[in-house]
Amino acid sequence: MKTVQIKLDSIDKVKEFVQTITLFNNDFDMRSGRYTIDAKSILGIFSLDLSKPIDLDIYDGDDKEEVLKAIEPFLIK
Repeated sequence: MKTVQIKLDSIDKVKEFVQTITLFNNDFDMRSGRYTIDAKSILGIFSLDLSKPIDLDIYDGDDKEEVLKAIEPFLIK
């Protein structure tokens, strides 16, 4: 498992993010505070506090380097 921080500060970014990660076979969880949701669930994402950085857990599946490259626009550096 690898954990990165992402920022989704608009509706368009949330939609683009979900479209991007659904292309991969990995499991993804997002954590904000005490809440954990499936990152492929657009409704789940909207239940989080999007004004703050969100932890994204990437589990084994497709090549993690490919996943990281695909989600690079959302990563907090």
